[in-house]
Amino acid sequence: MTEDLWSPHAPVEAGPAVPGALTGSVTLIIPTFNESGNVAELLRRLGAALPEHLPCEVLFVDDSTDDTPAAIEKAAADHPFRISVLHREVADGGLGGAVVEGIRRADTDWIVVMDADLQHPPHLVPELVGEGMRTGADLVVASRYISGGSRAGLAGSYRIAVSRGATWLTKGLFPRALRGISDPMSGFFAMRRSVVTADALKPLGYKILLELAVRCRPGKVAEVPFVFQDRYSGESKSTAREGMRFLAHLASLRSATPLARMIGFGLIGLSGFVPNLAALWLLTQGGMHYLPAEILANQAGVLWNFVLIEALLFRDRRLHRHWADRIGRFALLANADLLLRIPLIAVFVAKFGMAVLPATALALVTTFVLRFAATEALVYLPRKAPKPERTTRS
Repeated sequence: MTEDLWSPHAPVEAGPAVPGALTGSVTLIIPTFNESGNVAELLRRLGAALPEHLPCEVLFVDDSTDDTPAAIEKAAADHPFRISVLHREVADGGLGGAVVEGIRRADTDWIVVMDADLQHPPHLVPELVGEGMRTGADLVVASRYISGGSRAGLAGSYRIAVSRGATWLTKGLFPRALRGISDPMSGFFAMRRSVVTADALKPLGYKILLELAVRCRPGKVAEVPFVFQDRYSGESKSTAREGMRFLAHLASLRSATPLARMIGFGLIGLSGFVPNLAALWLLTQGGMHYLPAEILANQAGVLWNFVLIEALLFRDRRLHRHWADRIGRFALLANADLLLRIPLIAVFVAKFGMAVLPATALALVTTFVLRFAATEALVYLPRKAPKPERTTRS
């Protein structure tokens, strides 16, 4: 990452208190990716909207491959508030990662996050912060789905349907964390800096509000209606790839606890029967004896399970070991499960007098729990750091 932090102006100092006016300080975090055609108009509208007495810094976190940083620098000279740019050479975490980088650098009372394409109306920035101050809320969301709000700027019925479907899905998966948030897909919100722990955030893609709400769990939430505007310039960054990253992000958030990971592990294991049986049918139809076919077909299920577990359950732990090491350990554990299950069934039947069916069910549950624990411990937990060598004094 390379930093290009600059400002043509000193930070705005807090002036004398104005009755009924906003107080506190604000960092406005704006992630940008090739938004050179938007930044001048965005800053012009922010200049018209921000109260003069409100200490405010605009921090652009830029992942652009065009001349967006130069466009910001040119436009910044005309505004009294502090404007800074942090340019990242590597866009870790996408838009969400850019916001987290901004949060790390913010030391103000409030953080406001918004897009640079002017679909989020700048005149609402003071209203978001003001609503938080008036109500004592930790998080204030600009919502398209409450009275006075609208998603008019979403182009086409397809994007509207996708947005609505994503909203229903997230609220169904996280009913407690998203209580009081009608628009968890919104990228326009204000949050008290004191309730954000940047190190707890592991964003993937552009739905940063969802990440913040689920991992930081702000106490009181308020909402302000807003009309989603048409894009001022440039093209939408919403793609099918971003949609897949969003689904992976949901899975990562939902599997953050050990119990949720175990449930996901079991569901993925059940889904592995499909490629297992398909491979068994192909092999036996090709003339292979059923015993070696069973062994080979089991590997198809193992591979299927490994790919899904990597993508959905342990995405953030994949760098602890090389992929060949991970798949080797995973396959060993999955196949050892078969070797352990038969002796367990024999013990349950001969030693405890159980019938075959309940003994088989109990063995399945036992080996499943052991395999999940072993997978976490032996495949995806970080290696222990080497102990420092002791030095002896002569």
